[in-house]
Amino acid sequence: MITARGLSKHYGRTVAVQDLTFTVRPGVVTGFLGPNGAGKSTTMRMLIGLDRPDAGQALINGKPYRDLRLPLREVGAMLEAKAFHPGRSARAHLAALAVSNDIPERRVEEVLDLVGLQTAARRRAGKFSLGMAQRLGIAAALLGDPRIVILDEPVNGLDPEGIRWIRNLLKSLAAEGRTVLVSSHLISEIAQAADELIVIGRGRLLAHTTVAQLSATAPSLEEAFFQLTESASDCEGRVA
Repeated sequence: MITARGLSKHYGRTVAVQDLTFTVRPGVVTGFLGPNGAGKSTTMRMLIGLDRPDAGQALINGKPYRDLRLPLREVGAMLEAKAFHPGRSARAHLAALAVSNDIPERRVEEVLDLVGLQTAARRRAGKFSLGMAQRLGIAAALLGDPRIVILDEPVNGLDPEGIRWIRNLLKSLAAEGRTVLVSSHLISEIAQAADELIVIGRGRLLAHTTVAQLSATAPSLEEAFFQLTESASDCEGRVA
């Protein structure tokens, strides 16, 4: 389970996240939505210990990320598609991560096959297209067979077949009882992949609801999202 309790983060005078509280439960795909600058990436960075909150707590299975002994075996995350050494092969990148978290070597081959990179496994990752880099990032996130998966914009650079593959992957992870949090600017794609939604604006919670409930407030989910976020400056945050 992922828990945010009163999370706040400031950069100088800029408020990135303000008193943000939510829980992401297992067994469903939870979409994380908000306009550019809403605080999604900052929130995700706090969840996996890359940024320290100014106030509040970010918890993975009840613990701060820094307290996890073998973090990749509890939570897998992709926040940046090209978070790898460009001179390493895809296989070498994953193998190094596996050693660092006591993950069996065979798991490297399993995730390469899962994301469709077996034939490119020996190529330097720095030569990968954005779509292939995304697949490698997802492979790294799944390497430890974690019960929690956090993905930031996973469909960037993917073709229609790749987008459908991501959609099915997210659903299958949730069907296995895993906790899945995924952000995307493609609202129509979130509508097809997610069960629940967390919507933020200007660093504050605007809604924590289901896709069906939010869609029912307007002719489409996209229109409901725009109506909600356009009033973000006047909204103190609400839970639906």
